[in-house]
Amino acid sequence: MTNSAAMTLDSITFHYDQRCALDAVSWEVREGELFALLGPNGSGKTTLFRLLATLIPLQCGKVEIFGHS
Repeated sequence: MTNSAAMTLDSITFHYDQRCALDAVSWEVREGELFALLGPNGSGKTTLFRLLATLIPLQCGKVEIFGHS
């Protein structure tokens, strides 16, 4: 197992009109780590995965997956 980052999120913010779905979300998942994302309905989980899958464009912040933007 290495210490390199598999996924890095830096200040991800996303709004639907006036509603904030994600507000400056930042974290890092290292290669080999298990990671779970839990939260109530409306907490931004689906929006985050749509951003990671490039189904919707980033509005603010930076995402890197294995060093690629």
